Amino acid sequence: MSDRDAVTTAAADSCVSGCARAQPGLARRDVLGAALAAMLGCAVPAVQAQTPATALERIRQRGRLIVGVYNDLPPFHAAGKGIEVELAAALAQSLGVAPSLLPFTADENMNDDLRNVVWKGHYLGWGPADVMLHVPVDRVLMQANPKVSIFSPYWRERIVIARDLAKVPKLDSLEPLLGKPVAAAGQSLAGWLMLGADNGAFRDQLRTKLSQGVEAAELLRKGEVVAACGMSSELESVLGRDPRFEITPLPVPRAPRDGWVVGMAVKQESTDLAAALRDSMEQLAGSGRLKDLFATAGLNWQRL
Repeated sequence: MSDRDAVTTAAADSCVSGCARAQPGLARRDVLGAALAAMLGCAVPAVQAQTPATALERIRQRGRLIVGVYNDLPPFHAAGKGIEVELAAALAQSLGVAPSLLPFTADENMNDDLRNVVWKGHYLGWGPADVMLHVPVDRVLMQANPKVSIFSPYWRERIVIARDLAKVPKLDSLEPLLGKPVAAAGQSLAGWLMLGADNGAFRDQLRTKLSQGVEAAELLRKGEVVAACGMSSELESVLGRDPRFEITPLPVPRAPRDGWVVGMAVKQESTDLAAALRDSMEQLAGSGRLKDLFATAGLNWQRL
């Protein structure tokens, strides 16, 4: 018998003797059960006292902030670089810890992403993260996911079109693009809007075998098309500094006029972490660091 087992046995015998003296009618089996329950009851508070009580305390004890970021989402994240990689580092620094990225591929819908990355973890064993970036700050999404807290919008995304001013000087409607090559990622909102525009009038001239709006922007920059459609972040990151091109809202009635905003999400019960991250984001915005961070990718950040 080891010293630890001897101590445990002695403690159990002491509890059993005490219980037996107090309740002489109890069988030994019942006394053992009562003694074990008493020992566990005494042990649990000691363990709990050593465990950090809040999400923020656990992060600081660990020394790392685990941040969920989408894979292949330029200019926010691609191959370990991008706006949200730098944002993750800035947020971690504000909490006094190191950043630890958890890149992930988008699932079928946003509800799945929140489950996998924020409150439960993936069935393959990875996750959850402490915080997830690039989450739409949307009331319907919030109501559908009561186990998460979504807050601190930091970027407004819009569906836009960029054009070569020498070839298409004016664009109040899509009519000037008829018969001319236009690029848009096929599996994207911009692509679907263009494919359905004017009863499919542009289908034959669209270049849609693209995975991202940045690829459409590159085709425009190279002169292979006269216009490119995509999200504002995608097109601005490639073309925003080039005076040959102009980026304007996509003139399609079904395009969301005001776009949508993205922020971050944590577990609903991680209230202290959410408060700390809100404060961090406000400090980044107020100091101008957030604007500079977006400017490095060619985006004009504005306070929401």
